Amino acid sequence: MTDRHPGTVATIAAEGLDGALIRSLTAEFERRGTVHHTEAAEFATGTSAVRAVRWFLELADADDDFGTQLIQLLLDDAAEQTKSTGQTKQIITTAVLPAPQRPTDSLMLVMDVDSTLIDQEVIDLLAAHAGRAEEVAAVTERAMRGELDFTQSLHARVRALGGLSDTVLHETFRQLTPSPGARGLIAICQRHQWPVYAVSGGFRQILEPLAAELGLTGFDANTLEIAHGQLTGAVAGQVVDRAVKRQRLLEWAGHHRIGIEHVVAVGDGANDLDMVNTAGVGVAFCAKPALAEQADLVINHRSMELIAYALGLPLNRD
Repeated sequence: MTDRHPGTVATIAAEGLDGALIRSLTAEFERRGTVHHTEAAEFATGTSAVRAVRWFLELADADDDFGTQLIQLLLDDAAEQTKSTGQTKQIITTAVLPAPQRPTDSLMLVMDVDSTLIDQEVIDLLAAHAGRAEEVAAVTERAMRGELDFTQSLHARVRALGGLSDTVLHETFRQLTPSPGARGLIAICQRHQWPVYAVSGGFRQILEPLAAELGLTGFDANTLEIAHGQLTGAVAGQVVDRAVKRQRLLEWAGHHRIGIEHVVAVGDGANDLDMVNTAGVGVAFCAKPALAEQADLVINHRSMELIAYALGLPLNRD
């Protein structure tokens, strides 16, 4: 990437960022090291506009080689000051990506689908057609938090769909909306000819047309069993659980001869833990605590373009 600035990437985002606070933080970074570049951008989240600032920097006055811990402490302090500015329920994103961990000229993006690549949980939409939305949504939530075994919970939820006409699949697909910034993030990767994959504990019959619409390199998901034009209430073949998600990530990286350190994996729940921990950069996107506690980057705002920003990638906004 010819427009790549050197150094560690530090990012803060909120609906309301105080200019004086950002200037003070920049001055503190400069006092403790070298700031190569600073810039600001706005991101649409579907409900509001979020302002973000990122710095490309190196801190010499730190205990670790790249100043990561100190940078995070300074960002956390700025976040606390931002929360105390009077705005109610202010959501803050802070992220630090050390220079050696940043993507270079080779990158592969692997994303979860439900509540990550798209705004919805597909199985909850399908359950609504069966009149069992609340029951299935409660099981989904427990599985996302890691309280239930994913495979068992999937079978339990899919049983609730038995007897539905297969026409419900097309109706459900029409309800889907890509998460804010998803198309922008994918476009950035496509501009650099980087492969983009989706792997889902959801369903192939929904993901296949979505992948085609978004121009994804490939995908994998569970297959709903259909007989005589109706969902049987079962899935066919191997269940795509957290272990399979990790396996697919490794297979796709091997296919493209991309080192695992150059893979970015994005998810939001416990079923994404293995692939997020395996990837060179694991991203928790509006995630449950079980995943956020282990990810390299935690993005709390619903803009997938903000992921690219925190990775230090140039935005595709020409």
